[in-house]
Amino acid sequence: MTNIILLGPPGSGKGTQAKLLAERIRVPHISTGDILRAAKETELGDRASEYMNRGELVPDSILIAMIEDRLAKPDCASGCILDGYPRTIPQADALNRILSGLDLRIDLVINIDVPDDRLITRLSARRVCECGATYQLTFNPPQAKGVCDLCGGALYQRDDDTEESVQNRLLVYKRETQPLIDYYENLGLLTTIDGSGSIKEISGEIYEHVQ
Repeated sequence: MTNIILLGPPGSGKGTQAKLLAERIRVPHISTGDILRAAKETELGDRASEYMNRGELVPDSILIAMIEDRLAKPDCASGCILDGYPRTIPQADALNRILSGLDLRIDLVINIDVPDDRLITRLSARRVCECGATYQLTFNPPQAKGVCDLCGGALYQRDDDTEESVQNRLLVYKRETQPLIDYYENLGLLTTIDGSGSIKEISGEIYEHVQ
């Protein structure tokens, strides 16, 4: 049984690495984005949508209830990869309570560290599709320029991937998440790796730590 949290700033490749690791060790990849999308047409999903539709953050009480429901599902009995949760100390404390109630625990927290200038370069080269697919023009470009490999839709740059927006996002991330990094380091669970390499190189290093 292996329960792992992946931390990393915007553009660190955290989501990609979480998916690759989940496939490799055969446990579910759990991201807050996926949970929110999957919760549509449920009571919790309806409550979350009310906040998102107003452009507001989903309150911890709703997000925590969604996480608790997801972790209680049978496919998490052998472990999971958590991506995008927790983001704050209160969320981490809530996660501990949830796992304790399920007789589970966090085994490892991997922090993917990348210099700010490299993150800005990466994110400004990111392109997305309405179907949810994401590309990076340097490391993971589409087969045809400007066209999604999966659905053939037109790729576009998100408004928050401009240089100014990215700098603001990084400031917010550091303010919110640095205490969380310290929190898990004090518990002896944190491993920090250099996320400047290729997807394959980073994936290999992460897997070595998991082993």
